[in-house]
Amino acid sequence: MISAEKIPNNVNLSSNKRLQRALEHWQPKYIQWWRDMGPQGFQDYHHVYVRTAISVDPEGWAHFEYVKLPEYRWGIFLADPTPDRRIGFGDFFGQPVWQEVPGEFRNQLRRLIVTQGDTEPASVEQQRLLGRRCPSLYDLRNLFQVNVEEGRHLWAMVYLLHSYFGRDGRDEAEELLERQSGNRDKPRILEAFNEPIDNWLDFFMFTMFTDRDGKSQLMSLSESSLDPLSRTTRFMLTEEAHHMFVGETGIARILERTCQLMKQAGYSEDVRTVGGIDIPTIQKHLNQWFSLSLDLHGSEVSSNAASYFANGLKGRAKEDTFDEHIVKNAYYNMEFFEDGKPVTKDVLMRNAMNEVLRDWYVGDCAAGVVRWNRILEAHGMSDRLALPDRKFHRGIGMYSGFHFDPNGVPLTAEQWEKRKYDWLPSEADSEYLLSIMAEPVYEPGRFANYIAPPRRGVNQQPVDFEYVRTEQ
Repeated sequence: MISAEKIPNNVNLSSNKRLQRALEHWQPKYIQWWRDMGPQGFQDYHHVYVRTAISVDPEGWAHFEYVKLPEYRWGIFLADPTPDRRIGFGDFFGQPVWQEVPGEFRNQLRRLIVTQGDTEPASVEQQRLLGRRCPSLYDLRNLFQVNVEEGRHLWAMVYLLHSYFGRDGRDEAEELLERQSGNRDKPRILEAFNEPIDNWLDFFMFTMFTDRDGKSQLMSLSESSLDPLSRTTRFMLTEEAHHMFVGETGIARILERTCQLMKQAGYSEDVRTVGGIDIPTIQKHLNQWFSLSLDLHGSEVSSNAASYFANGLKGRAKEDTFDEHIVKNAYYNMEFFEDGKPVTKDVLMRNAMNEVLRDWYVGDCAAGVVRWNRILEAHGMSDRLALPDRKFHRGIGMYSGFHFDPNGVPLTAEQWEKRKYDWLPSEADSEYLLSIMAEPVYEPGRFANYIAPPRRGVNQQPVDFEYVRTEQ
């Protein structure tokens, strides 16, 4: 069970007074950051029906209650240890996992933890104004659930920094609150987390695609030889599943409503005339967030990824499903782009670990798109959504600096400039979305015109439950 201390935890924090004092010193800074950069307009006079961790038992790890957001009990939770756990990959395969950070891998591990930790507050900052445009109390509550859990994931990374990296770790923890999404002088580390999210289509695509990258990164870190990092990320994955559910079902409900409105308006009419979100606009936002999230996996060929794998710091998602775990002399067949043409070459598997993880990610995303297309099919629509080619709109890796259409066909810079808004959201698209989201919906059971209600409510509550209450 989680302790009832000032900082909820299951790591026996009170037995380490120095660590406890350091984290209690950081806590008010975190709360101030939350008030300054968290959900705007919902800090003091609203009670939100959210789940809070009470244990790490898969059968009953959370309970639901009304909470004021700044009073949410953020804490430090690690999954239960696996008895006699062994290193599952790399050069130290089969040896006991580490309970402390080996000195020779200190900088690499700190870099991995800081990069992961930086994404958590960044997404809260990106989404801080969405409550003012919410399509329903159900969706508002889901937004806040995602936000408080991203905050808790920040706590998870800060605990590791304070516990295992001394003064350097404490300094890094301070900087996690100083960087800001989109800030010109101190931006967040990864570019996708500096993109604005000011409409709900972007939010649902972000939680579908960018949070799914978070899932793949957490899965690979959960294989780590540093057991506290593995246990931390394993429990984070339990919470992360809901974030992707919010994204996938949010888009599914928009598609459902778009189909309904198209039938009402007549198939030849633009669904925008009746306040819906047209399928080409949905596809453009899919293209944007999928391509941005592909970049989060890093360069296709990476010596850093090879080193992380060799040293046992970061494995492959579901490492135990692979036949070979050392892969010192194995190769990966990779497509390169040279002289305007695709060329296939063999690359040492360790150097291709980013691409191996990207393969898993693309497959997981594709399965979600198949589920979306079943909605279009059920309504008799000929339109289908599709993932763009991996080369499309890339800012990192071998395809950055080149231009491709969503089918992977090379384009000149001039062709790209002429057609890019056929495939990516334009300013006019953004203005339209903001226009249909201008009025928030705060009445229980009512939904904005552009989105269908969910099939069921949260935690067996009805759909028209008052998920967010306002103090009188």
